[in-house]
Amino acid sequence: MHNDAFRPVSGFDLPRFAGIPTFMRLPHVPLGDPRISEVHVGLIGAPWDGGTTNRPGPRHGPRQLRDASTMIRAQNGVSGVRPFEMVNCADLGDVPPNPADLMDSLKRMEDYFDRVRAAGIVPLTAGGDHLCTLPILRALAKGRPLGMIHFDSHTDLFHSYFNGSLYTHGTPFRRAVEEGLLDPARVCMIGIRGTAYDSEDRDFARSVGIRVIPIEEFHARGTADVMAEARAIAGAGPTYVSYDIDFIDPAYAPGTGTPEVGGPTSWQALEVVRMLEGVQIVGADLVEVSPPFDPSGGTAYLGVSVMFELLCMIARVLRP
Repeated sequence: MHNDAFRPVSGFDLPRFAGIPTFMRLPHVPLGDPRISEVHVGLIGAPWDGGTTNRPGPRHGPRQLRDASTMIRAQNGVSGVRPFEMVNCADLGDVPPNPADLMDSLKRMEDYFDRVRAAGIVPLTAGGDHLCTLPILRALAKGRPLGMIHFDSHTDLFHSYFNGSLYTHGTPFRRAVEEGLLDPARVCMIGIRGTAYDSEDRDFARSVGIRVIPIEEFHARGTADVMAEARAIAGAGPTYVSYDIDFIDPAYAPGTGTPEVGGPTSWQALEVVRMLEGVQIVGADLVEVSPPFDPSGGTAYLGVSVMFELLCMIARVLRP
C-alpha cells in the first residue's frame, strides 16, 4: 500500500538548493530502520571504483548524483507517470565499501543487496564503476539466472586484465555468465563501440549467445526497432537493467572514465528507457558517473534523469 510519507519534498515547500540532498529528495530510510518494511523501491549509492583501470572518480558519483537529483520533480513529462504516488520509494543510503580491499568490497556489496532482496525491495543503484553490478547480480540472481538489458559502449565481457586480474569494470558480465547469474540467451547489449584491444569480448558473446547491438546498428535501425528486439530477448522473465553513462555520447555526458564518441544523444538516452515497458525489471543501476570529469554537473543531471526514467519503469512493473 502506498504511504504519502514516502513522497519527496516538493520544491514548492523547500527550495531545491536547500535541505540535505537525498536521491530525488526522498526520505532517508537505511536498512534496519523500522520503516524499511514499507519500502518498495530503494535508491542506493555504491561509492566504489576499485575496478577502474584508467581514469578514476566514480566513487564520488553517488554524492554528485544525489545533489543533481534535487531537480527531479514528481511527474514524467512524456508518459505522465507519477512514480512516487504508485510505490513507496526511499533513499537507503550507501553501501559501505572497503576502498583498500577489492574482494572485501565485493563481499560487502553482495551482503548488502542480499538484505535488500530479503526485504522485498527493488534496488535502483547509483555507481560506482561497473564492477559494482557483479555483487548486485550475485544477490538478486540467487536461485535463478536473470536476463539483462545492458546500455553501454563496452561489453564488459573480457576474461581478465593485467596478467589475470579477474575483477575490473571490464569483466563483470564475463564473471556473471560463468557464475550462472545471467542467462546469456536473455542478455542484450546495446550501443557497443570504440577502438578495441581485440575481439575477445565479442567472440565470447557469440559463443554463449549474448546479443550485441553495436552503435552503427543502433543508429541504422533506430531506437524503436532496437528496443523491440531487446524486449523480445528479455522475454517475460526477471530482468536486470544496467546502464553505463558512457552509453551516451560524451558531448552530452563527458563526466565518465572511458568515454567513446559516436553515441546516442541525451534524448535517445531517455527514450531507450521509456521503451522498456513490459520488461519485468527486478533491479537496475546507473554507473560510471565520474565527477572529476564533470565540472558543469551536466553528466550527473543526465544520469539522474535516466534514473528517474528507470524508476518510472519499475513503478509500472510493481503497480501496472
